[in-house]
Amino acid sequence: MAINRDVVDMPSQSDPAPAPRGVARQRYADRVMAWLLELGYTHCFFVAGAEIVHLLDGARGRFHCVAFVEEAGAAIAAEYFNAADGHGRAFVLVATGAGFTNVVTAMAAAYCESRELLVVGGQVNSAELAGRGLRQRGIHEVDGVGVASRVAVVSRRIEGPIGREAFGALVERGRTGRKGPVFLEICLDAQMALVDEPETRPVRVEPRDEIDSTLICEALERVDEVAAMLAAAQRPILLLGGGISRRTARAVLPKLRRLNVPVQTTWKSLDRVPADEDMYFGRPNALGQRYANVLVQQADLVLALGSRLGLQQTGPNWREFAPLAKVVQADIDRAELEKGHPHLELALHCDANTLLRELAARDYPEKAEWLEFCRQVRATLPLHEGASAAREGYVDPYDFYERLSEIGASTDVIVLASKGMANVVAMQALRQRIGQVILSDKNLAPIGHGLAGAIGAAMAWPEKRTILVEGDASLIRGAQEFGTIAINKLNLKIFVFANEGHSSQRAAQKQQFGGAYLGCDAKSGFGLPAWPKLFDAFGIPVLELEPDRLSCAAFERAFESVGPHAFIVPIDPRQTLSPKLSRKIAATDGSAFSPLHQMAADPPSDVAAGVLRYLAAPSPELSPGPNG
Repeated sequence: MAINRDVVDMPSQSDPAPAPRGVARQRYADRVMAWLLELGYTHCFFVAGAEIVHLLDGARGRFHCVAFVEEAGAAIAAEYFNAADGHGRAFVLVATGAGFTNVVTAMAAAYCESRELLVVGGQVNSAELAGRGLRQRGIHEVDGVGVASRVAVVSRRIEGPIGREAFGALVERGRTGRKGPVFLEICLDAQMALVDEPETRPVRVEPRDEIDSTLICEALERVDEVAAMLAAAQRPILLLGGGISRRTARAVLPKLRRLNVPVQTTWKSLDRVPADEDMYFGRPNALGQRYANVLVQQADLVLALGSRLGLQQTGPNWREFAPLAKVVQADIDRAELEKGHPHLELALHCDANTLLRELAARDYPEKAEWLEFCRQVRATLPLHEGASAAREGYVDPYDFYERLSEIGASTDVIVLASKGMANVVAMQALRQRIGQVILSDKNLAPIGHGLAGAIGAAMAWPEKRTILVEGDASLIRGAQEFGTIAINKLNLKIFVFANEGHSSQRAAQKQQFGGAYLGCDAKSGFGLPAWPKLFDAFGIPVLELEPDRLSCAAFERAFESVGPHAFIVPIDPRQTLSPKLSRKIAATDGSAFSPLHQMAADPPSDVAAGVLRYLAAPSPELSPGPNG
């Protein structure tokens, strides 16, 4: 992806010429905010600072301005606000120096997730900028454009006012094609500059189409070829990735039932198809559902639409991904098609949404034998295998997500932890409902993003209930925003997996170093608060749950109440995850890992023989495909 990090270097207008008769003068900061309003932005998330005083004053009265305690929280919230597809759009306003550097991790996460995130940053006066070789000249100055350039699709400094069309084009770059962060750094003197303002309101800056028309045309040109492959396949799998929008997936769902093709989703797209859909067969992944992995590994055609097929999706041992299949990948980013893994029978640089809509409009031969086998495997391999059951006195995380699946409403917005037990178990056990919006940041797996993300999602859908499930070691990283939740009276339900620290690191250190723990829990030097006291300090009601209290009247009242509420869920510190992909040999490349269908712990031999029918004894006509 091309990265644009040029400086928009135009003369400062801090000492402008007199305005022509009939033309008013306007501060450039007000002009910028008026343009953002025209572009559809409704919310400004900010942390006040000296270098953005004029921009913030321009935002006042135009947007719903939400003050955050720390810049990272504001940026994460804006990312999730936009990803939730709710009401309006949010951008972030931050000062230079630490104000900017605090948002870099959030920008990196949005970049890896391909999500929209507009960060407008302040900067010192253009005359105070450090020159070549100078680390700093202006007070608090840091080269935001240079730092942001590697995690943004556009990174620009505006040293003097630029026109509305140029500004609008920069903003739109992050909202079109493969989305990503846009960082616009505006010098203080540019913000204060007076510019001509016509008496009549300018025509609204119209956003460009989200997808390049050439990518749509490519999808239309190749649909016959893909449809023929789908019709000829005996054991096809349709894998929907995050590039497939909720709107597209829900529009074609009735037609997908006629395709006679098992449908799977990636983690990022798990809310595209409901779990109770008969044609839905799970979420394959290195830490995914066993039955979904078993099925994708036995397909003879894997049609991946809008998925980048990264190493977590295929497993690190990508050479053994779908060994019997022809793999077809459709993506708008050519780099993802050319990265070299997994092996592709057909790489389509096109709009996956258009391709899916066209494919769903056609009829295909029956795949009765394959569909019956898929249903058999789904029924045979449970989501909760029981090998990792919790000890007495603790809540089993698999049981927790089973219960959450039961009581959750189709209107809920669910934000999941980005890593750790709260994330992995959800991806294995959560049964999503049609209409739910489910969000996480899984690619960068940033610790502590869940809380701020839930704040953004709750603001995007104020009339809905937002649910956050986060581990204690992650939640403490965002706890400074408890005040943001309380003061805005968000309808947010926070479930804290209280397992005394970093469960994933504890498991890794136990496995690899025999239990020589460091920085995992209180005993090894990692401190956590008394959660009830901390929530109480911010005026957030809290309820400590026992294993038998997930159905009690007090819990149900709190869960159905309007406003913020926290729930402490005691999780066994010794809790293990099953199934999971494991190393089969000591090696440094992907071949050290087992293929997707060989997740630990191994199922009984008679069960394995039944669910691995095509891998165990392939017939001559079912010989390995190009990935074998």
